[in-house]
Amino acid sequence: MLLPVFILQQFYINTSPAQTGANNSLLWEITGNRLANPSYLYGTIHMICKKDFFISDKLKQKFASANKLYLEVDMDDPSVNMKMLQLSMLKGKKLSDFFSDSDYSKLNDFFRDTIKMPLTFLGTMKPFVLFSIITLKTLPCQDQKSYEMTFVEMAKEQSKEVLGLETIEDQMKIFDDMPDSTQAQMVMRYVNDFNKQKSDFAKMVEVYKKQNLDSLYEQISTSPDIEGSEDALLFDRNARWIPVMEDAMKEQSVFFAVGAGHLAGDKGVINLLRQQGYTVAPVK
Repeated sequence: MLLPVFILQQFYINTSPAQTGANNSLLWEITGNRLANPSYLYGTIHMICKKDFFISDKLKQKFASANKLYLEVDMDDPSVNMKMLQLSMLKGKKLSDFFSDSDYSKLNDFFRDTIKMPLTFLGTMKPFVLFSIITLKTLPCQDQKSYEMTFVEMAKEQSKEVLGLETIEDQMKIFDDMPDSTQAQMVMRYVNDFNKQKSDFAKMVEVYKKQNLDSLYEQISTSPDIEGSEDALLFDRNARWIPVMEDAMKEQSVFFAVGAGHLAGDKGVINLLRQQGYTVAPVK
């Protein structure tokens, strides 16, 4: 089962024409503010086709120089999959309770014909589980890669501790706090516009490969996928991460890897760190 970080990534990375500018980098160095050693910040896309996956020699070098790895959640925790399963189960209601009869019928047909899975298998699961399954299908390949899991593997090879900026419970609460109607709308938007979603994902990957954070961030505020939920999905989380990052960087060099949509903008991690007195510069 996919972690909700992939779902959240789909909400706040959007597509727009790539531009040139100072933010054409996914890798950033954090210095100053009396840090003993530099730390690093990398913007990921949580799932990508293997043919589009890339890790530069510079990234490998900076990763190797860090002492610890921080992801959005600790994906090296052996209990995370069990927690995820438990937190994915509905209590006191059924999946069909979230949808109108006509939408549930359309959803059932979509899962049967496109996902090739009976919707009845998911009758006790929360709507975000459906969303994770559908969004994974937007990738035009069977051979997929995860930056987060690649970094976990690299950390193990280099005997680095893996930690999380938040817990899986924190992420799940974001969805649990959403109105039922909002969750249903998110799912049905992908069902009704599935071909467009696949096209948009392909465009988003091309923008990501150009490493243009401004273009990735540009449409966040107007995206229908996060409209009304910007604070919960993005900005509040960014703000909560800053003190965790500061504590982690005090003694050792840290490599932080989070969804690229978190980095840019006035309320993005880069600007929030600068407001705290750090120098955050792109690594070219």
